[in-house]
Amino acid sequence: MTRTTNPELQHLVIYSVFVRNHTPEGTFRAVIPDLGRIRSLGTDAVWLMPIHPIGEVARKGTLGSPYANRDYRAVNPEYGTLDDFRALVDAIHEQGMKCLIDVVYNHTSPDSVLWETHPEWFYRKPDGNPGNHVGDWTDIIDLDYAGDPALWDYQVESLVGWARIVDGFRCDVASFVPVEFWERARTACEEVRPGCIWLAETVHREFGEEMRRRGLYSATDAEAFRAFDIEYAYDVQTVFDRWLAGEAPLSHWLDLIDFQESAYPRGFNKLRYLENHDLPRIASQLGRGLSLEALTAMQFFLKGATLVYAGQEVASDHQPSLFDRDTVAWDTGRDLSQLIARLATIKHEVLGCEDSFRVASVDDGHDLAVLERSGTWGRVVGVFPLRGDACGVRVSMDDERGIGLADGTYENLVDGKAVTVSDGLLACDGRAVIVRA
Repeated sequence: MTRTTNPELQHLVIYSVFVRNHTPEGTFRAVIPDLGRIRSLGTDAVWLMPIHPIGEVARKGTLGSPYANRDYRAVNPEYGTLDDFRALVDAIHEQGMKCLIDVVYNHTSPDSVLWETHPEWFYRKPDGNPGNHVGDWTDIIDLDYAGDPALWDYQVESLVGWARIVDGFRCDVASFVPVEFWERARTACEEVRPGCIWLAETVHREFGEEMRRRGLYSATDAEAFRAFDIEYAYDVQTVFDRWLAGEAPLSHWLDLIDFQESAYPRGFNKLRYLENHDLPRIASQLGRGLSLEALTAMQFFLKGATLVYAGQEVASDHQPSLFDRDTVAWDTGRDLSQLIARLATIKHEVLGCEDSFRVASVDDGHDLAVLERSGTWGRVVGVFPLRGDACGVRVSMDDERGIGLADGTYENLVDGKAVTVSDGLLACDGRAVIVRA
């Protein structure tokens, strides 16, 4: 986080919308009637995946990826007009939420406005043709930020223009664009949008290491925090994925979460998610009897902003296509909306920011974690039986370290029911427990 990052952003709940797939109509205005429901989940900010025109050359699927941007300064006509977009942003603001838009500054489509007007701003392969550094990204060509400084001017001006309308940016593969560029853009946008929010899609740790081994630019997460308020948690994603697949113990992932406390600046803000548009739906990965409800509760308990990807609240197990019309299936028969809304309330009203996170204990045999958040605001303990097993959980008070729970009766903030600690054991019925210590 930067020196000007608002610590309260750690309380942020962000809801991700892909306009094309959110409704049958797939337009800006069609999203508006759903904003009240989105707000009722406890959402603070709506992140709109790229709103710009999509390239036609080398496009994937029938409609192309929104991340193959054709024009940074226009909106996708399939979604509506600029006035339609402004109407959506106004409606988001009327609901008391902020609006973030996705910006893709590492690359463009092969038929982009910039390629047509400024081909000198692009990376060239040894044969002189434009290309990209990631082989399977066949529908885009990379910009070259080490070349003409006029590219920086154009891109900063574009961001400033959008900052006059929206409240912040989710920056695609931000690690591949110089941190110095993002610092300059942040300063410029702050003049027209004080408090503008900057969310970086930093890359998987292994991906960044591979790019640097190849002699290519990829900022580390620590470096990116010079310019960004919030970063993806892809630095620990691989181990989380291995745990989901039963290939790594829960304690391995939680140890890395704990390690983040010492690896990043005090008050760092990592985006906590179970799924996003680049990952499989979490509901499709719950082998070994894993509980979606307990996982969701732990997601909200972890320190940092929280992401809800549209459809997550109904436990959708279908990952929508980025390249075709593939409307979210809202009629799954499940609904986690009330749970998410309650967890958002806990995040907003009970948990603090710039606090301490601690892994109190982990039972790898039962995939059960006892976690703690504490600060000047107080102390909260969370018990997360990730397989939904009813059991007695050891939470004995450790006076020397100041963690755990004393014997007594507590209110489970998740469902309002009483839970009891007796002889250092908390009686857990298989559902997540969050209590004030």
